[in-house]
Amino acid sequence: MLPGQGGRAVGGNVKLDRTLGLWSVVLFGLAYMAPMIVLGTFGTLATASRGTTAMAYLIAAAAIFLTALSYRVMARAHPVAGSAYSYARHAIGPRIGFLIGWAVLLDYIFLPMVIWLIGAAYLASAFPGVPGWAWIVGFIVLTSAINIAGIACANRVNIVLMLAQFGVLASFLALATRYVLVLDGSGGLLCVTPFFAKGVPFSASVAGAAIAAYSFLGFDAVTTLAEETHDPRRTMPRAILVIALGSGLIFVLSAYLTQLAHPGAAFAAPDAAGVEIARAIGGDVFVMVFLITLVVAQFTSGLAAQASVGRLLYAMGRDRILPPSLFGRLHPRWLTPVPNLLLVGTVGLGALAMDVATSASFINFGAFLGFAAVNLSVIALYLKRDPHLSGLGVPAGLVVPALGTLCDLFLLWHLDRHARLLGLAWLALGIVWLGWQTRGFRRPPPDMHIDRDHA
Repeated sequence: MLPGQGGRAVGGNVKLDRTLGLWSVVLFGLAYMAPMIVLGTFGTLATASRGTTAMAYLIAAAAIFLTALSYRVMARAHPVAGSAYSYARHAIGPRIGFLIGWAVLLDYIFLPMVIWLIGAAYLASAFPGVPGWAWIVGFIVLTSAINIAGIACANRVNIVLMLAQFGVLASFLALATRYVLVLDGSGGLLCVTPFFAKGVPFSASVAGAAIAAYSFLGFDAVTTLAEETHDPRRTMPRAILVIALGSGLIFVLSAYLTQLAHPGAAFAAPDAAGVEIARAIGGDVFVMVFLITLVVAQFTSGLAAQASVGRLLYAMGRDRILPPSLFGRLHPRWLTPVPNLLLVGTVGLGALAMDVATSASFINFGAFLGFAAVNLSVIALYLKRDPHLSGLGVPAGLVVPALGTLCDLFLLWHLDRHARLLGLAWLALGIVWLGWQTRGFRRPPPDMHIDRDHA
């Protein structure tokens, strides 16, 4: 067995291999989120928040940080693959865990498709002579090949691409700062308008926050790599907090400086607002660099997203929630969940017949429901006096997760109505599948198996 191939054989069983350290996990989480998404979606968010993007991101960051504290507790208590699905099964019960896993599948399965669709749209606009379907298929094939080769390979690719992305993002913010100080004549960086614009109600910022939370999706996805991380009880909780705080700082600062460079929410084309602002602050040459990096960011994010959903499906298959013969298997040579990765790639082909708005409408519903479940899991374990939560006081065991739950449900309620309806329909389908699995709810779903060699 070669090292760094994503798994190992122990006692005749194929198991995921531990190759990731703290900063590899942090970079993986940041890659999943693609920090440049704050610029790629700036026009949409500025329109929704009516020019208060910094406040929208601040509200979203506060809600995410509360949830991150609960993820930190649960990652230390149960360091296994599966994220919110595993946590809810352990803390609340197997039936609830199944439904949370089913809801989170909306986020995990459809997010790669949205990412590939956005990246293909940028490339199609830059190269109109190439059909859009070719870019989508190219994204899927290349991303799947890298992930099948193993998590160590994907990790090395992520590090290189993330460094390039951070470089262009830093350049964008530096040019925006120069533009504000020198070129547009305002001459100052201290301004409350990106947070509190005259005549803009706070409800507009909250509506923007429900959209801004999309940028944070991925801070929790790293928990699916717990069984491939060195010392996960120590590494994973630290990584989650670093990712949540780091991404919050990046998004709020980026939104603040970009909003100063382009006050208000008037754009020639809101979906391409990032390009419009990049041209204003850096000229045509920088626009090309900006476009290239946005595409690279989408590729990096898609790489991490596909890897995460592959491991979530593996956890559910291993526990016989999904058919184990398909979902609970690792390839004997590459030691990666190849059928799951190929399934995600196949679902991604749906981008050939869908647009971003339709495919993205599923995502936040599952994400917010999963976030709320993690907060409730902390409360459940605390009330059960779980030994892993010994020493946790009332503020951390009850107050913080309760506030996190309320914030997550509040943002869920402010999603688009169609997103809520589609999410509820998917959840109803999950209840039907659960009823079939449990013979009319007469039997519990299979218990979660914790392999202590991976704990």
